[in-house]
Amino acid sequence: MKTIQVSVVTPDGAVIETDVEMVSVKAVSGELGILPGHIPLVAPLTISAVRLKSGGKTELVAVSGGFVEVRPDKVTILAQAAELAKDIDIDRARAAKERAERRLAQAKADDVEFKRAELALKRAMNRLRVGGGL
Repeated sequence: MKTIQVSVVTPDGAVIETDVEMVSVKAVSGELGILPGHIPLVAPLTISAVRLKSGGKTELVAVSGGFVEVRPDKVTILAQAAELAKDIDIDRARAAKERAERRLAQAKADDVEFKRAELALKRAMNRLRVGGGL
C-alpha cells in the first residue's frame, strides 16, 4: 500500500517522523482524513489527537492545536506542544486537569483567566484521552 511521510514538529523539535498509510487530524473546520496524493492544503488544528494509521495499527499523538500542511507526498503538523501516547505522564495530566478545573471554578466567565483555564483543561483532557487515562 502507498504511504505518505508525516512529521509532527514543535518548537523543541520533531516529535515523530514516519511513513504512514493515513493521517487523521481535527481541523477547526472538521475532521480530515489524509491519504497519499491528497491535494495541497493548510488548515488550523484544534486541541485533539492526531491518528497515524499504518499496517492495521493506529498511533496517537496529542497536539495542542497548531497547523497542518498537506502536500501530495508529505504531511507536516506544526504544534506548540505534541506528545506521543506512550510518552504521556498520566499522573501529571490528571494533576493539570484538576488544577484547571479549580481555576475554572474560581474565574469569571468573561475573564482572561477563565479562557486560560479552559484551554488548559482541554489540553489536559486531550492528553488523558490519548494516553489512555480516561
